[in-house]
Amino acid sequence: MRLDGLIKPLRDSKEFKSIISDIESSKFPVGVFGLSESARSYLIDGVFEQLDKPFLVLTHSDVEARKLYEDLSFYSTQVYYFPTKEVVFYNIDAISGDLRWERLKVIREILNRGNKIIVTSIEALASSYIPVDLYKNYTFNISIGDAIDLEKISEKLIQCGYERVEIVDGKGQFSIRGGIMDLYSPIAVEPYRIELFGDEVDSIRSFNLESQRSIEKVESIEIFPAKEMIFDSHTIEKGYEGIEKDLNIIIDKLKKSKNKEAIESIQSIIGRNLESLKENWNFETIDSFLPYFYDKPSSFLDYTKDYFIIIDDVQRCKGKLDSVYFEFEENYKSFLQRGNILPKQIELLLNRLEIFEALKKEEIITLDSIAKSTSLLPPRSIVNFSQITLHNYQGQVDLLIDDIKNKKSRGFGIVILSGTRPRGERLVDTLRDREIESSYKDVIHNIQPGEVIITFGSQLKGFEYPDLKVCVISDKEVFGEAKRKAVNRATKKGVSKIKSFTELKPGDYVVHVNHGIGVYRGIKQLDLQGHKKDYLELYYDSDDKLYVPVEQLDMVQKYIGTEGKTPKINKLGSGEWAKAKRKVKKSIEAIAEDLVKLYAVRSTLKGYRYSKDTVWQKQFEDEFPYEETPDQLSAISDIKSDMESDSAMDRLLCGDVGYGKTEVAIRAAFKAVMDGKQVALLVPTTILAQQHYNNFMQRFSDFPVRIDMISRFRTTAQQKATIKAIKDGEVDILIGTHRILQKDLQFKDLGLLVIDEEQRFGVTHKEKIKNMKKNIDVLTLSATPIPRTLHMSLVGVRDISVIETPPEERYPVQTYVVEYNDQLIRDGILRELNRGGQVYFVYNRVENIKEMAAYVSKLVPEARVGVAHGQMQERELENVIVDFMKREYDVLVATTIIETGMDIQNVNTMIIHDSDKMGLSQLYQLRGRVGRTNKIAYCYLTYRKDKVLTEVAEKRLKAIKDFTELGSGFKIALKDLEIRGAGNMMGELSMVICQL
Repeated sequence: MRLDGLIKPLRDSKEFKSIISDIESSKFPVGVFGLSESARSYLIDGVFEQLDKPFLVLTHSDVEARKLYEDLSFYSTQVYYFPTKEVVFYNIDAISGDLRWERLKVIREILNRGNKIIVTSIEALASSYIPVDLYKNYTFNISIGDAIDLEKISEKLIQCGYERVEIVDGKGQFSIRGGIMDLYSPIAVEPYRIELFGDEVDSIRSFNLESQRSIEKVESIEIFPAKEMIFDSHTIEKGYEGIEKDLNIIIDKLKKSKNKEAIESIQSIIGRNLESLKENWNFETIDSFLPYFYDKPSSFLDYTKDYFIIIDDVQRCKGKLDSVYFEFEENYKSFLQRGNILPKQIELLLNRLEIFEALKKEEIITLDSIAKSTSLLPPRSIVNFSQITLHNYQGQVDLLIDDIKNKKSRGFGIVILSGTRPRGERLVDTLRDREIESSYKDVIHNIQPGEVIITFGSQLKGFEYPDLKVCVISDKEVFGEAKRKAVNRATKKGVSKIKSFTELKPGDYVVHVNHGIGVYRGIKQLDLQGHKKDYLELYYDSDDKLYVPVEQLDMVQKYIGTEGKTPKINKLGSGEWAKAKRKVKKSIEAIAEDLVKLYAVRSTLKGYRYSKDTVWQKQFEDEFPYEETPDQLSAISDIKSDMESDSAMDRLLCGDVGYGKTEVAIRAAFKAVMDGKQVALLVPTTILAQQHYNNFMQRFSDFPVRIDMISRFRTTAQQKATIKAIKDGEVDILIGTHRILQKDLQFKDLGLLVIDEEQRFGVTHKEKIKNMKKNIDVLTLSATPIPRTLHMSLVGVRDISVIETPPEERYPVQTYVVEYNDQLIRDGILRELNRGGQVYFVYNRVENIKEMAAYVSKLVPEARVGVAHGQMQERELENVIVDFMKREYDVLVATTIIETGMDIQNVNTMIIHDSDKMGLSQLYQLRGRVGRTNKIAYCYLTYRKDKVLTEVAEKRLKAIKDFTELGSGFKIALKDLEIRGAGNMMGELSMVICQL
């Protein structure tokens, strides 16, 4: 065990021996008091290593479960987090961002016997689950040499939740074409391609979704169910009959009350569900009808039979369960009265008393920071620990040094966590310079009194046990923030960073660089001279066919013209494609003359050549409190290379909100300042300017760099002083809105212009930006660039870097597309408030936004509601935002002013009113304001009841629902390019130009 030496003092303590003795004597529950936060993971791992049993750890919330999981991951690799299942009653048109993949992976681990730690919220015990044996019965292997019947295996896959598609582009899907089956299991990292020779499995290969290229051959794969509902024909028939019977009963009751609206509602909702059950055994909210399909649903305790249970804070866990049941029962009554649900759905939650009774029979340890009396699980034996939580040094080395010296003098063995190995090795040098002897160790076999050991890893907080003489200092205490290690995403054979900017589906129009526009018909395997190979099958005019080897995918790209306009298919060998290319070249010259001139001037002008990185640059970058993602490092390298060349940089940096674009820009700014150049950061809103100003001030706090801001949040006198300081060269970095573009503001020596969210600036502003950036380095940041900007990058007029590695431990936002419903809004707001969070309510009409805020207050009187919009006075707007950040408001009713710059991690529910009236990129940017932590976030895209959506609005809402996975900003931008076209620069020939 890597940390055996750290756990040894705990195992040797009288308190720990007392716990093990009580366990062996079956004195359950064992109550352990005196522990707090990260110290609990230390004890849990110690007990786990001592007992030969799997563990189930229960906390009072998903957030706490996630924190405990992260801390336990430092000690053991056999730790898994199980997200709780949400009950959805609403008439949802579309749900995305489902966490079922995470749950299915953990269920599979539970079914695989062996010792492990499962961490979840107490709420998981309340939900009903399908009988655990169904997962076992529908888990099977496919191996080379097996004889399989594709028709039978297809039926089995559909029964256990897989969706049959033309081409696999996500988990839980499979496709069959000829003797080839592609399948993406929820427990697999990549999809697999199974090739048959007759009915025998000839080969199994993992492949890359985008390039379709093989990655590696395998001998066997495990197929695991893709949904938490598993059906056969009998189960479906049983469920159908039960739903239909209850539907008729409730309609009869509603008729007596003469509630016409409720009758119409339930007939529409349930009728549509029954129709879907007949057709494809599935509909969006089928999980909420689970009691109709199974005689006796299981509990999570049935899944984790024979697990040793640890409950963290019993009193709060009981309070959480009480809250869950109260909310569920209130919602159930309300929905039943309105005719939205059926009576048997009350069984979606198990009987509360049965849960408590079941827990009393289990082997349990309860953990609490202080001794509390509880009627739920009164401990039969009690063990008290003396433990202290460390304070945060906030990166102040002197405080850290003094504390280490003090603890060494008292005989403490000290372990300091550094996040990563390089950081740990540098910390050893720092401590030695301060006359503290320390050593870096990957594996801690032993720790002596007064010894200081540094190792890689993270904990949320540090702790010390005075009686054990052990102290653990977390990386957050040392460096100010926990430097989380990035997920290892090493490039594998056959995987390319971007091979296809959009996923191809049969029927899509495509452009081949040499042969022009055709229709993609799918992947076809051909046997040429005894060699089997996959080809893209393309159809052209006069039924001409072209087969393109998958390794030449870079020669083919999806046609992205204006959606709704069908392109003309080319004829192979006719010469019309070459003619079209010549025509487009002339069209570009005629339409984009000014643009071409600008970039021609930029390419010939000699830009400033920056020097190589300084020692300060290295030190500055080491202070970044998180582990850089591979894409971040690649983008930083590209930008530095541009800055160190003779030509002026013009690079687009595309990456999702929260993916680290700002840090890349900060490093470029630091490099510019090191060479005595000034930096301008241009942003579209005052709120975003303030946000960036705070971030820059924090990152540059240890360096002599002067940063200032100019926006309408500043007084006239402050702005005049800033303008003078800029002209005199006293300000190194200026952050501001379009105020930066006004004539009275002159830089002494501007070297770098950073533009954040260029799509938010108007035409006049863009013209000023054009003139400003002729011979300086320019870096444009965007999550969803405007079609023309994106298109210029795709065709090579501008350089592009893409950050598509998601932040670690980040969830996709649960996205609902749904008719506006008062009950849904109230429930959504209350659920967020009940877990201590806040809510954005986006209402984009200033003239009556106060009336909407009053309406929300009346709907949810428990909530404190604030209002924010762009026409407010500067100070008034600033005060509202600051008050909201201080949690003086629970709900902020705001216009799309919150679209950029709002980074409030406690806000994890968003409701967008009239979402069908907003643009695709705008919806994506708005949704990106929530889900910025490891907390599950929700976004409700609402439209007015009974409203018939336009075709374009439907496409937008469908796209925002489809592109819910992390890193979808680039795809959203491309979909926007497809819906809107590339703008007047490119016209309908937008994608053709890509091939020039």
